[in-house]
Formats: sequence, C-alpha cells, structure tokens
Amino acid sequence: MTIHLPFLDPRRPDDFPPVGEALREPDGLLAAGGDLSPARLLAAYRRGIFPWYSRGQPILWWSPDPRTVYPTDLMHVPRRLARWLRGCDWTITADAAFGRVLDACAAPRANQRGTWINADMRAAYARLHELGHAHSVEAWDGDALAGGIYGVAIGRMFFGESMFSAADQGSKVALLALARALSAWEFPLLDAQVASPHLFTLGAVELDRAEFCRRVAVLAAMPGVDGTWRTVFPASTPAGLAG
Repeated sequence: MTIHLPFLDPRRPDDFPPVGEALREPDGLLAAGGDLSPARLLAAYRRGIFPWYSRGQPILWWSPDPRTVYPTDLMHVPRRLARWLRGCDWTITADAAFGRVLDACAAPRANQRGTWINADMRAAYARLHELGHAHSVEAWDGDALAGGIYGVAIGRMFFGESMFSAADQGSKVALLALARALSAWEFPLLDAQVASPHLFTLGAVELDRAEFCRRVAVLAAMPGVDGTWRTVFPASTPAGLAG
C-alpha cells in the first residue's frame, strides 16, 4: 500500500495540516518531515499532534482518533495495587532525574528489537526540559530508580510521552503521582496518546479527536504552574496514592 503524506517545511515550525486530514489507516498518521525543534514540538502538541517514528523513517506526525486520556481527578487504583501502595516505602520526586528517566524509557523493552526514542528524540526532549516544557516524575526505592514517566506541559495540559518500570509497579507509582499533582494544579487531562489495555486499568478513557483538540486548545492557552516542578511538586509517598 502506498501512502502519500504532506511533507513539512523545516523553515515553518507551525505548518501542520488540519488534524481532520489524518489517515484512518494507520490511525492518525498526518504528516512527515519537518524537524524536532522546540517551536515545532510545542506547535504540534498545541494542535493535538505528536511525533513517533522508527529508525530509517522520516519524522512522522500523528493525531489518532479517538485519543486516550486520563481525567486527573478520576484515577482508578485497583484494590490489590492500593494494598501494595499502603505498604510501599518508596519516595517520589519530580524533575530530579529527567535524563535518567528519558534514557530508561528509551532502552529496548523485552521482546523489542529497538526503540522509537532515538538519539534525535532524546536530544529534542532534553532541550524541551532545559526550556522548562518537559518534565519527569521519578519513583525511588532507596537510591534506585524504580520507575518514571516524562512528558510535556503546556498551559494546563500535560502530554505524557513514555514511562518505564525497573521494579514492579514502578511506572504506576510515577503515573499516579503525576496525576495527583496535575489534579492539584487544575490540569484536568493527562494525554496518554494511544490505547492499550493496561492504561484502562487505572482509569483511562477515550475522547474523539475533535473534542480532544478542542479541549487542548483551551487548556494550552491557560497559565501554567508557577516555579519549577522540583520546588512546587506536591510532596507525595506511594502510601498517599492508595486513595
């Protein structure tokens, strides 16, 4: 099957086709090319678009329909996980180890031959972090990084990019801590991009693309939180996430 996509002009970072022109198969594929500059990435997220591509491909831009999100005030903690959280003595931080979380998310997973978080993607999100747009949440078992998540915050909207577990429940602890903080800061949605079964066990829902993009446009235009995440992130322990 031949796919014809618009190629983006690197000189015009806000030059994206309307998301309604994205393909149905593969779901949400919208455009190719361009670059991974901060201006391009921020313009994409504000439109409900994100990059995802494999080695040997041009940069590919996606806006799937429907879109998987977490309402941050309606996270679901299964009873078995809640019991485990109440006995967990880990600590939780934000922006304390962004590079390590990024590297761990980029590491090949079991049964995978490679990773989509290539060197260019890692450099791009590291730059967003330096500029204050990309953030991480870390779960620590003593001095060991047990899990983490990173993504992009614009206004009162957070776009989750990837998470990892180095220990059982590591990514869930980081995700629940992130959602708890976002809810406290009046970020109503956490974008999870594409559906997968484990996302729904913690309360993910689906929005049609038009509604998602409408809400993103409003939320991304709002003021963000003051200060840095490291200093304003609500103090949290796993036990406090049990509900």
